[in-house]
Amino acid sequence: MKTDHSSYLLIDSGSERKLERFGPILLSRPCSQAVWKESLPETEWKKADALFVREGDTKWTHHTKMPSSWLIEVSGIKFKISPTDFGHLGIFPEQQPFWTWMQEIIKTEKTKRREIQVLNLFAYSGGATLAAAKAGAHVCHLDASKGMVAWARENAAANQLENAPIRWIVEDVMKFLAREQNRGKRYDAIILDPPSFGRGSKGEIFKIENSICPLLEQCRQLLSDNPLFVLFSCHTPGFSPIVMRHLLQQTMHRFGGVIDEGEMVLSGPNAIPLPSGTYARWQYGR
Repeated sequence: MKTDHSSYLLIDSGSERKLERFGPILLSRPCSQAVWKESLPETEWKKADALFVREGDTKWTHHTKMPSSWLIEVSGIKFKISPTDFGHLGIFPEQQPFWTWMQEIIKTEKTKRREIQVLNLFAYSGGATLAAAKAGAHVCHLDASKGMVAWARENAAANQLENAPIRWIVEDVMKFLAREQNRGKRYDAIILDPPSFGRGSKGEIFKIENSICPLLEQCRQLLSDNPLFVLFSCHTPGFSPIVMRHLLQQTMHRFGGVIDEGEMVLSGPNAIPLPSGTYARWQYGR
């Protein structure tokens, strides 16, 4: 199979690591879920351009000269990739199927509604934001990190979406949701991928076990009378698909509709499918 060097590909996983290709760059990073043995020989893993380790001094080790940042394209969306001190790169490719899913809903509903308002919380580098905007939605993109919002805006520019109807917000999520409710703002769709632990723009503490129920309730109160979808994903151990379903079911019970849940998975042509978090999503009744 010919490799698309503009895209993302999982090459292999095992021994608590994963080998991934981001465009032309091959990287090896930690992956606690990959407790099985590698499928490929060590010689293939040694081809990695860089290796990230968390033990001792957390750092990247570069085996070849590589750029500080580069562009890849996933599901028709361009992303700036740049290795960070935390081992992240500016994209969660396990989210890729959701971008297509939400675009199909938005495009279908745009024929019936004047505007579709989408709220993307903990929005990171903007994959879901850009997918929704490309489909024609008005999007509010919120993240507590000023740097990540700036990164997302770079991605918007790379996709010729710098003038799209996107609100870029740097704020603590709970404070923002409360203010939006007071303003009478309503959204037709909400996307959230909360961290296990985080801090707001002014040091506010977010711990998912304590914060998730109030957060989902705030989201429910911001939904329009005829919402389209709620997409709830998570990377926290213990938040299994059935836990995610229970949380979203309690939130959306009065709206009817349908809920499905499952594991987010990274896959490649010759790689063992790699579980990479869980999700539950609610959609209006079909």
